[in-house]
Amino acid sequence: MELLDYVLHLDRYLNQWAGQLGGWTYLLLFIIVFCETGLVVTPFLPGDSLLFAVGALAATDGSPIDLVVAMAALCAAAILGDAVNYSIGRRIGPRVFHREDSVLLNKKHLERTRLFYEKHGGKTIVLARFIPIIRTFAPFVAGIGKMAYSRFALYNITGGIGWVVSVTLLGYFFGNIPVIKENFAIVLVAIVIISVLPVGIELWRARRAGKGEKAEKTGEIHHGDTEARREEGERIGSGSGSG
Repeated sequence: MELLDYVLHLDRYLNQWAGQLGGWTYLLLFIIVFCETGLVVTPFLPGDSLLFAVGALAATDGSPIDLVVAMAALCAAAILGDAVNYSIGRRIGPRVFHREDSVLLNKKHLERTRLFYEKHGGKTIVLARFIPIIRTFAPFVAGIGKMAYSRFALYNITGGIGWVVSVTLLGYFFGNIPVIKENFAIVLVAIVIISVLPVGIELWRARRAGKGEKAEKTGEIHHGDTEARREEGERIGSGSGSG
């Protein structure tokens, strides 16, 4: 519950941390984003909401956060985090998909990312930047799939910079509009919901398609059984008539 309070009131806490830590605030931001993107055991850390809050704070008068320095630190964290995550996935290999007893690794999240990756290919590394949870697991799955590192690095750098700059600037230009500032917690929740909505739609479509295929196969089996019984009945009837 304490973590949820931090996430929902990032603007307030971020302002406090910046006032207390000074220049060390950039290191704290780096660590949070690095862990959120680089470690599959910490997908719960704030990503989009943190960037938005940083941008909003940087836009205030006398802010302790410098926009350019913050974005540089966050871009570095996002890129290095994905690179580490890719290396871990490549080293561990596909055997993680066969483990059901892992306490730290959420296999459902891993499987959802794998399906997303199969559909979108290398673009997943860029697209996933804007989708919580998928963002954390995408480089891990890319490493497991042995994606060429040169190709991964291109997607990683492009996606990392695009994600950090776009969401942070969104907070910078819109985060201090009165209606947004007064409902900051609601705005942060809305950002998360909008971010995960595409994945939810894809999972719903995949589930519907799976049910349709299952029903079709079941119908084919029933049809085959009916045809077999009818043919058997005709053979029996033919044999009785001959007798």
